Amino acid sequence: MTTPNHIPAQSVVRLPRRGFLSGMAAVAGATTLLGSLPAAIRTTIAAQPVGVPAAGQKKAETLAQILHASLSSNQKEAVCFPWDYVHPKFGLLRTRVGNNWNATEPSVGSSFFTKDQQHMVREIFEHLIEPEWHARFDKQLEDDTGGFGHDQSIALIGEPGSGTFQFLLTGRHMTLRCDGDSAEHVAFGGPIFYGHDAGGFNEGPAHSGNVFWSQAVAANGVYKMMDGRQRGLAMVEKLPPENAVAFRDKKGDLPGIPVTEFSADQRAELQRVLAMLLEPFRTSDRDEARQCLEKQGGIESCRLAFYREGDLGNDGVWDCWRLEGPSLVWHYRGAPHVHVWVNIADTPTIATNS
Repeated sequence: MTTPNHIPAQSVVRLPRRGFLSGMAAVAGATTLLGSLPAAIRTTIAAQPVGVPAAGQKKAETLAQILHASLSSNQKEAVCFPWDYVHPKFGLLRTRVGNNWNATEPSVGSSFFTKDQQHMVREIFEHLIEPEWHARFDKQLEDDTGGFGHDQSIALIGEPGSGTFQFLLTGRHMTLRCDGDSAEHVAFGGPIFYGHDAGGFNEGPAHSGNVFWSQAVAANGVYKMMDGRQRGLAMVEKLPPENAVAFRDKKGDLPGIPVTEFSADQRAELQRVLAMLLEPFRTSDRDEARQCLEKQGGIESCRLAFYREGDLGNDGVWDCWRLEGPSLVWHYRGAPHVHVWVNIADTPTIATNS
């Protein structure tokens, strides 16, 4: 399938900042939609009480399956793709990550989608993000795009029930996924991106009100705990390309200080930073990320780098830093505003398309 050259005129609407569904069966027209899903999926959804998630049930994935079933043929032509679809501009779509891109042309808030479909997309988004972070992501979206639905687009890759299916949400400062574990060995369904431009191009305005700046403050706390020798190992002069998040060879020369050089209290503080990085995302994604990290040797297999380039104000508060392991990259670029690239797997052989 290819994206059509012409999409009907769109009237963008703002989607509400509240949950739309009280449960899987509360979708308008759900009986019709569920009837078009594979039998195994219908059985799973039917067995789940309204408003009460079944043990281990991933609501975002189930909603994505219902959304797929609700699409008309014209809508599917615009936003649905085979599992191994190679986009002429972006490459393999299911592994593409970017800081400002749209996987498809119609925006979520446009009249191309029905109100119920728009609300389902919002609900999927809310299930991918922890409730305590909804307001902060909404602030980011308001600052960067005018609110949820204005700039975001979706792609549905593969077929529900086939074992290879992914929901992809893209836009400025956003690449989020859910896959129901279709993409084996990777966390978050594949590489993701988040960021925020709170305004300004110096350390004050750029970080004032930035919903993700607390992560950098925590990372700088680890730097403050280091002695002179450790700081020398951790400091790197030049930033790499921020989208360079492909995994390197395990024996490669990763930048920064090996975590094995840390004392017990320093390692504990770095673990706290990692918990803060994972905090915005749903429990299942956090757990999968930690499982992937453990399979590559745990936090001890990683290095932590701080970059002199990009130090806004030349004040030694490091705006750019990177936690990297054999198959983990968490790249934080804080200058001139926050861009964060995340790629985590349990093996370094997984490819990334950025």
